[in-house]
Amino acid sequence: MGYKLKTNGGAKKRFKMRKSGRISHKQRGVRHNAGSKNQKRKLRLRGQAGLKLRDEKKVKELFPYSR
Repeated sequence: MGYKLKTNGGAKKRFKMRKSGRISHKQRGVRHNAGSKNQKRKLRLRGQAGLKLRDEKKVKELFPYSR
């Protein structure tokens, strides 16, 4: 019987698999110093963003059972 692979804990917290199989993540630059950023910029940074295909391949290796 083969051994089980572990899911990377850091990736689990930072990325989500969409139904389509693509990977989404929260955008950077929203955490702190919000007072110095204008409203338009903060609005644009809300929600999830998609990963680029070249990065997606690397992240999918961290989720061994998500296929």
